[in-house]
Amino acid sequence: MKTPPVNHGPLRVGIGGPVGSGKTSLVERLCKNMRDLYDIVVITNDIYTKEDQLILTRSGALPPERILGVETGGCPHTAIREDASINLAALEQLNNLFPSADICFIESGGDNLAATFSPELADITIYVIDVAAGEKIPRKGGPGITRSDLLIINKTDLAPHVGASLEVMESDTQRMRAGRPYFFTNLKNGEGINGVTRFIVENGGLISKQN
Repeated sequence: MKTPPVNHGPLRVGIGGPVGSGKTSLVERLCKNMRDLYDIVVITNDIYTKEDQLILTRSGALPPERILGVETGGCPHTAIREDASINLAALEQLNNLFPSADICFIESGGDNLAATFSPELADITIYVIDVAAGEKIPRKGGPGITRSDLLIINKTDLAPHVGASLEVMESDTQRMRAGRPYFFTNLKNGEGINGVTRFIVENGGLISKQN
């Protein structure tokens, strides 16, 4: 995590994680939680469609012109790490349209535990996993789990239905992250989103506008 330099443009928050973990739900919740206080734009990454862009538009998270979908093709991690040019171009386009933007959320396409964001693209990285994938996920490690600025363990409400222990997941998370922050969330009902919002404001160098 790094402090954006002067004239850097909006704070860039990279959001990654496996397919179905809740990345789009997180972006939707963050937009609705912060849009009255901050100027927000969004970039979504999908392999061959712009489905996540459509979901966010239909949910009313932001006006449609503030959400830009890019089709990455191939492996989605390439577009956020090895060759981020397509996302950097999208960011430049949004910067030109909304020069006063405070935050740009960049949602990656669903990928594996090894996917990470290029430092050139994201100032803060958030990685989302979900309880339904099994309680063993935190201890499997990978850069997203061990080195992201914030780890989110989503869908806590499903723990009793999939036989997962939140206590075990928390213990493994603490061990794997070695002091780095994490949150348990249920994004379906918004549980935990205020903590995530505070993390972004405090660690992204944003001026707090909350009452």
